[in-house]
Amino acid sequence: MNDVTTYHRLGHNNVQLLGQADVFDNPVDPGQLAKFLADDGHELVFATSGKTIIGFASGSILLHPDKAPAFFVNEVDVSPAYQRQGVATALCRMLIGVARDRGCQGIWLATEEDNVAARALFGGLDARETGEIVVYDWDGAMDA
Repeated sequence: MNDVTTYHRLGHNNVQLLGQADVFDNPVDPGQLAKFLADDGHELVFATSGKTIIGFASGSILLHPDKAPAFFVNEVDVSPAYQRQGVATALCRMLIGVARDRGCQGIWLATEEDNVAARALFGGLDARETGEIVVYDWDGAMDA
């Protein structure tokens, strides 16, 4: 953990770095990764220490015919050995900056009420907590 942490925006020039990443829920699927890169509405930023990916944040641009683009933060994760060192904060700031640079005027996400770490992270980024929300899903989308 003595290596310098560097931050990257996913692109064709650095996509090969994701192949060995273990911060995702599952191994990276090359087909899904190619689709992700091909769709201009998706963004992913990641942090490395040396050659190891230690965290990432991803999101999607939401378009509406009557509103400015909005941005949904899909996921934020940092390897346990690097948590509570500012990595998630830096990744979120970078992702929010990318969203704003892309013209998004609303940025939002949802987390579980008992996710103390996530709520502290987002509160520390001056996000407004809006209170209760009801989530509906199809096909097990909210399953762990």
